[in-house]
Amino acid sequence: MPTEKPGAALSPGTSAPDFKLRSTPDQALSLSDLRGNPVILAFYPADWSPVCGDQMGLYNEILPEFHRFKAALVGISVDGSWCHAAFAHERKLHFPLLADFEPKGAVARVIDGVGIIRWSYVSPLGINPGADGILAALEALSPNQSVTK
Repeated sequence: MPTEKPGAALSPGTSAPDFKLRSTPDQALSLSDLRGNPVILAFYPADWSPVCGDQMGLYNEILPEFHRFKAALVGISVDGSWCHAAFAHERKLHFPLLADFEPKGAVARVIDGVGIIRWSYVSPLGINPGADGILAALEALSPNQSVTK
């Protein structure tokens, strides 16, 4: 019996289900490809919406902060891979965008190196969730690990 209702964000402590989604029209990426380090899955409704564009732009700007924690960032929305390619090019994004039709919503998740969800947040529609929660979750994953700026 599933513990999460369909469409709900998975709770911290839950094993992240593997997936394989298109990153380009001829390439796919699976969650298992990223195992070994923390992974941030940033689900967002659509590439060209103002809030989502700002959210992905913010994540792109602070990508070096995520990399300090050896974390991989992946954006996932309902748009197709061609739309993602144009959006990533226009916004000069330096992380993969994956094409998926479900789940829909603005969800950010931090998954540890062995595939356990450590932080999950559903942002209200039209609100940019920022990155503070993601950075706090990454800090909590390695409290004894020295991270240099």
